[in-house]
Amino acid sequence: MAITLVNPEGLPEIDAYRQVSVATGSKLVFIAGQVAWDAEGVTVGEGDLAAQVEQCYLNIGTALAGVGASFDDVAKLTVYVVDWTPDKMPLFLEGVARATAKLGVTPVPPGTLLVVAALDVPDHLVEIEATAVID
Repeated sequence: MAITLVNPEGLPEIDAYRQVSVATGSKLVFIAGQVAWDAEGVTVGEGDLAAQVEQCYLNIGTALAGVGASFDDVAKLTVYVVDWTPDKMPLFLEGVARATAKLGVTPVPPGTLLVVAALDVPDHLVEIEATAVID
């Protein structure tokens, strides 16, 4: 495993993810932003943030597996959410929890959540991209 996830002393310990990832591998893997499309390109969970977050994570898991990697190799996630407000956090975390349970992911790597006005398709509420490191 090329990634070690840590919460350094002096930074807040966040239950949902780790603050820092240390990469020691030799190959970088960049996963394009994944939206809530299934394998046929049909939007999953229209209007349902939790379902869309879950599908984004599952799509990242599929992309990683396609290059011989897993979430254990993810150094960082970048999340783009349409019209984010703090009251959406429980739905976001629900989607993450459902996906990580299915994928066997713990803990979640560091991430950045960015608010956007819209995504490529009006039905998409969230898009998530990943950077991984593998040996």
